Amino acid sequence: MTNVNKENWIEINAQGRTLGRLATEISVYLLGKNKPTYSPDKLSNNFVIITNASEIHVTGSKLDNKEIYSHSGFIGGLKRETLGNAIKSNPSKVLRKSVKGMLPKNKLSEKLIHRLKIYAGAKHPHSSQLSNRSSNDN
Repeated sequence: MTNVNKENWIEINAQGRTLGRLATEISVYLLGKNKPTYSPDKLSNNFVIITNASEIHVTGSKLDNKEIYSHSGFIGGLKRETLGNAIKSNPSKVLRKSVKGMLPKNKLSEKLIHRLKIYAGAKHPHSSQLSNRSSNDN
């Protein structure tokens, strides 16, 4: 058994992909469910790079009707923003929040979400990690 602990870097192009379907695919890779050595209590060695996050697709009228909520922790600190405005201002935040909602709510979730790298454009600084090139351009 060689290269059991080797890091796998997976690049996914988000151009034209649906938000929820992409988030489920990312969560499967982060959890390591695509490997035969999957164990729910262990971290997988998968890192996921998302490019073109600003060109993500949402079905129906969710761009105008769906609202994203956040709270500052102070009284009256509820902030609401439509999904369309959130994607325009910070597309990585929207994708990260949807992936985080699909991860298990335990101690590993923060460690898993740090293995997700999201970029709005096509360029990213992780080209040296992709030398073994395990890419997924759907």
